[in-house]
Amino acid sequence: MRFGVLGVLSVWTDDGRPVRIPELKVRTLLAELLIHDDGPVPADKLADDLWPDRLPADPAASLQVRVSQLRRALEEAEPGGRALVAHQPPGYLLRATSVDSRRFLDLTARARATPAPRTRAELLSDALDLWRGPALADFADAHFARAAIAGLESARLAALEDQAEVRLALGDHAALTTELAALLDRHPLRERLWAAYLLALYRSGRQGDALDHFRRMRALFAAELGVDPGPPLAELHAAMLSQDPSLEVAAETRTRTNLPAPVAGLVGREHMVADIRDLLTRSRLVTLHGVGGVGKTRLVLAVCAPAPAGSAEVWMIELAGAAPGASPEEVAELVAATLGVRDDASAGTAADRVADSLRGRRALLILDNCEHVVEAAAELAELLLSRAPQLTILTTTREPLGLAGETVVPVPPLDGPSAVELFTTRAGLRLTPADAEPVQAVCARLDGIPLALELAATRARTMPVHELAARLDDRFRLLGTGRRGGPARQQTLRATIDWSWHLLGPPEQTVLRRLAVHADGCAPDAAGHVCAGGEVRAEDVPDLLGRLVGRSLVVLSGGRYRLLESVAAYCAERLAEAGESDEVRLRHARWHVDLAERAAPRLHGHDQRAWLKILDAESADIRAALETLVGLGEADLAHRLVGAVAWYWYLRGRLGEARRAVAAALSLDPAREGMVAVWRAALELFAGSAVEEQPEVVSADGEWLLAFAQWGFGDQDVVGRRLGRALAAFLEAGDAWGEAAVLMCRARSGFSGDMAGRRRDAERAHALFRAAGDRWGQLKSTEILGTLAEVVGDYDLAARLHRDALGAAEELGLWTELSFRLSALGRIAMLKGDLAEAGRLHERAGRLADEQANQAAMEFAQVGLGLVARRQGHYDLAEERLRPWAEWWRRLGGTDGLAFVLAERGFAAEQRGNLPAARDLHREGLAVALGTGDARAVALAFEGLAGVHALGGDPRRAAELLGAAAAARESAGAPLPAGERADVDRISAAAQVDDGFAASYSRGHASPRAEVAERELGLS
Repeated sequence: MRFGVLGVLSVWTDDGRPVRIPELKVRTLLAELLIHDDGPVPADKLADDLWPDRLPADPAASLQVRVSQLRRALEEAEPGGRALVAHQPPGYLLRATSVDSRRFLDLTARARATPAPRTRAELLSDALDLWRGPALADFADAHFARAAIAGLESARLAALEDQAEVRLALGDHAALTTELAALLDRHPLRERLWAAYLLALYRSGRQGDALDHFRRMRALFAAELGVDPGPPLAELHAAMLSQDPSLEVAAETRTRTNLPAPVAGLVGREHMVADIRDLLTRSRLVTLHGVGGVGKTRLVLAVCAPAPAGSAEVWMIELAGAAPGASPEEVAELVAATLGVRDDASAGTAADRVADSLRGRRALLILDNCEHVVEAAAELAELLLSRAPQLTILTTTREPLGLAGETVVPVPPLDGPSAVELFTTRAGLRLTPADAEPVQAVCARLDGIPLALELAATRARTMPVHELAARLDDRFRLLGTGRRGGPARQQTLRATIDWSWHLLGPPEQTVLRRLAVHADGCAPDAAGHVCAGGEVRAEDVPDLLGRLVGRSLVVLSGGRYRLLESVAAYCAERLAEAGESDEVRLRHARWHVDLAERAAPRLHGHDQRAWLKILDAESADIRAALETLVGLGEADLAHRLVGAVAWYWYLRGRLGEARRAVAAALSLDPAREGMVAVWRAALELFAGSAVEEQPEVVSADGEWLLAFAQWGFGDQDVVGRRLGRALAAFLEAGDAWGEAAVLMCRARSGFSGDMAGRRRDAERAHALFRAAGDRWGQLKSTEILGTLAEVVGDYDLAARLHRDALGAAEELGLWTELSFRLSALGRIAMLKGDLAEAGRLHERAGRLADEQANQAAMEFAQVGLGLVARRQGHYDLAEERLRPWAEWWRRLGGTDGLAFVLAERGFAAEQRGNLPAARDLHREGLAVALGTGDARAVALAFEGLAGVHALGGDPRRAAELLGAAAAARESAGAPLPAGERADVDRISAAAQVDDGFAASYSRGHASPRAEVAERELGLS
């Protein structure tokens, strides 16, 4: 992992992906650790710097929370990242192996130790390219960072002075005058900068200006410092007055070149510059390969200024002006004209003359924009390299030359942060929180292509950035003007893509425009199916795709062919012009229907994980396929697609997407019944919404799905009957997965009766799911076994089973299940007395549930936080957490959940002394519990009412209720476990009875359970 402090604090994975470090305190912690990367930072210093105004009540614990957040962010970005943050007395340290400041200091030290001017210049350029802005720019006002920032900025200035001196030694004085003048505006008292500036002016033929600036500098030093310039400046002044020949640059260090000076700085390519320079020392033919507008030419200018080591000459030949398909001789004539080679037919062809001219010269030849003359450029390059042994060639092209020995360097689009930096810099924007999201959207939708970003930046100077982002659907009109001074093919976004399009043959154009129907790339088999037809045979598609990849119009990434968004928009226009849009989109949709139907049965077996990933990759295209089918009125295909993909959406927790898709399919034929209609009802229940009208169910799959979705909601007798019918049908059909699914539901819902029966169902379901290879089913049955272990008080077993289920959820990427399992582990932590851990787990579960917009998972997490709050003595907070979920359960008709939440609210009311509220809540909870038939729910209500009577002065009534509760729990095979005894123990103490008295009193005096309940409810 790479860390950056030379600019805004940044972190990247080894492959260059940016790592998000959340929250200012966590970023502050990281900045502090990076500043002191030579050893551990004491914990008390870290706490003081994180909370400079007021320390928290427990600084060590608060610091540990931030350390954990930092470790988690690094681990999520790259496996093993957690270990980078280590505890080492007296505090913490960061085991970072790649920090840009460390590399900067290493490069500058190596430069100062290197005698060769060109090598020293390269090292200094590499070092300074690492800077992305002021050091730790986002911590400029932080007290703890000031010394480090000052040290780094001082080192940067020294490196700039070193660089100026070595560039002067290499004869690069003209370009230096402007740069040094700007530096002196910011640092007017730096003597080395003044010396370099004066010498640059002198060598540029501006001796009068040099002497005039010396006088101004001397006056400034006298006014500000009260001193004269030091001896080096005085000696330079005398040498300029006498026009000392020693001030001239040595001829042997000058580089002959025609390279233009870059108009603007390079952004986001710093590491590439160093890598390409290194390649040029090892390879004689290097090709920068990338899509139009990606910045290949700008990168060349950065690589070659100053000239790479070993090059006495650097010449750039712009080939864009050559006619497409020009001959090698015509390209050679362009090279000859640039090099000044005499036009003498008697000396042979132009290629021969150029080769003879370059023989024995240490030269770097840049062939810029070769794609439209790639064959001629390749032939000429091969000839020149064979006859000029000290020649190196660097090319830029959208299609490599394809020569032996060619080193191809892909030039990718800019990553997110670099794209934002380029756009805001060129637009002159100061990025505010309000602009951050639209700016990121602009950069993402323009694919990080520098040309497109610069065109958009021009428009951003005249319109708000959020409006610019909103208008990118019409990007070719929006970015059709605004960039002057470049070649015509780069003055608009359309012109850039037109240039590449017109270099393609008809079959390549056909495949390219048809690829535009894919929303998020495509696998090779999809490309072959969708792009074939007419003049393009299916067997030719792979070769045509390969050629399009080679020409930088198609990107092959992760086994999928992708178009950049701007190229896709262009090709969609071309597809419409060809009159193929509906035909190709329908072909695309049919392919995805077939794919979904192939995937559906495999989501229940050994290939579950692999097919989840396949459908993950195709998700955007499945949405696009459904949109096509709805738009074209293809009801049958739309129902087939939705019916096949619905289980995938459920597993991934994408309930909103699934509900929208089902509604869209049913809109084509509202009266249609079948599994799509069943899924509509099931998805409403999964999402926590009531279902007014039950669909007609004609299959075992439908019966099971509705029963599974209705657990805890509505009439549980109906659920039981559904499960019975489904089980009979599955057994008759020999459907082991269906049998397991029913047993899992029955074990979860308690339809099999006692605890032992539920455990047998769960164990049988787990065995069947394991035999089928269904990891989701194993996860769900493990979850139930964990819950059953919790009920009987075996918390260690319960925790182990829930952790097993948690691992399965993480492995499959089932984030909703992950939320449920975190909450379950939070319950176990609470029952074992670790309330802090219980709160942390429930909060994390709640965040995941919120991300998935899953109300059931949110209820489990929020109710868990309510339980924790009550056990911490925060009774008002507990009521605040619990009340909304009682209303939610009432709305859905969820009796089991409602009985539990009412009991918890009743206990909270009783503990804060509000006996009337506690009595009402527990009575309502008892009425609901009696309707569930769950003896444990009835027992909990009895225990709550016992508390009300104990505090109300009726200990015998309390004792009878406690005895009735104990009997109810024993009848269910689930006596009250240790972790749930706190309320009963508290109430027993208030009633001044013990368990034995309560039990004996209940046996001797109490009426049957139903009569006890009736009396409490005022029914007798």
